[in-house]
Amino acid sequence: MKGQTIFFDKPVSVSQVATIAGPKEGEGPLKDYFDYILKDDILKQKSYEHAEIEMQRRVIKQLLNKSCLNDGEIDLVFAGDLLDEIIGCNFALREFDIPFFGLYNACATFGEALILGASMLQNELAERVICSTTSHFATAERQYRFPLELGNQRSPLAQWTVTGAGGCILDKKEERGVKITAGTIGKVVDYGVNDANDMGAVMLPATLETLDAHFRDTGRKPDYYDMIVTGDLGHAGGRLLLSMIKEKGYDLDENYTDCGILVYNREAQGVGQGGSGAGCSSLVFCSYLYKLMQRGLKRKILLIPTGALLSKTSSLQGETIPAIAHAVSLEVL
Repeated sequence: MKGQTIFFDKPVSVSQVATIAGPKEGEGPLKDYFDYILKDDILKQKSYEHAEIEMQRRVIKQLLNKSCLNDGEIDLVFAGDLLDEIIGCNFALREFDIPFFGLYNACATFGEALILGASMLQNELAERVICSTTSHFATAERQYRFPLELGNQRSPLAQWTVTGAGGCILDKKEERGVKITAGTIGKVVDYGVNDANDMGAVMLPATLETLDAHFRDTGRKPDYYDMIVTGDLGHAGGRLLLSMIKEKGYDLDENYTDCGILVYNREAQGVGQGGSGAGCSSLVFCSYLYKLMQRGLKRKILLIPTGALLSKTSSLQGETIPAIAHAVSLEVL
C-alpha cells in the first residue's frame, strides 16, 4: 500500500456480473445491457422497502445461477444499501448460508465492497466473494427527502435515485479478463454543504481528494485510463469536477463520464441532474462498463463510486453533509 492506494500485485478477477434494473432504468440508454428489467418497482411486495430487499436477494441468486455455484462455494458476501441499518442486504442474506459483511458508505458502498473483497483475495483470506449493492427511488425519497405521496416539487439540482441492483463475483482466476489492479481508499470530506437535494456539490470535494490521491500514489495521469467514471455526481457535479480538477493539474475532458449521467436519458426521462444511489455505480458497472471491457472496447477504467454520508437524523439536526469516494482501477489483462 502506498498512501491511500492498495496495489493488487496478483490482480483479482471480476469473473461474473448480474444486474436487475427498475422500470425507469429499463427505459434508459443502457436497457440492452441489463440482465433483467422489472415490470414494476414494488415486485408484488407489501412495501418499497420489501421490494428493495427482494432485489438484493435476486441479484445474489442470479450471480450464483449464472456461475453454477451454490452457497458453500462463496466464502463471503460484501453488500450494502441505503435503508436504515442496511436492512436491504441484512434481510436478503437470511436466504443464504454465506458469511456476510454488511457495508455502508452510502452511494460509495460498491467501491468499498470491491476494495475489501479484492483485499481478502489478495491476502489469501478467501477464494471467491460476492460484492453487491442496491437502491430504490421510492425508499430513498421516503428516508432522505419526502414521501412520494406528498407530491413535493423537486429541486433543479436534485438527482434521481436509481432503482436497481448490481453484483459481481471476485475470484483469483488467472485467465485473461477484467481485473482489479488497485484501489484508492477515500477520506471523509466535508465542505459545509447542507442541501440534501444537491448531491453533486456534496460529493464533489471527496471525489477531487480521491482522484488526486490516486494519481499521486500511482504516478498515473488521467490519460492512462480509457474511461474515468464517477458514481453519482450527475450532470451538475460532473461539470464542476471537470472544471475544478484542472486546478490540481489534471484534465479529464477527453475520458470522463458519470454513472448517473449514463443510466438515464436526462431530458426525455425528467430525472433532474441524473442518477444516484448505492445501486447506481453497481448497476452501470456490472452491465455497460463490464461488457465494454469484456468486448475489448475499453481496456482500462477507473471507477469512483461517490457517497453522501447523511442520515435523516443528521439533516434534522442541521448538520452539514460529509462525503466519501473510493477509486477502483480495473484493467483487461
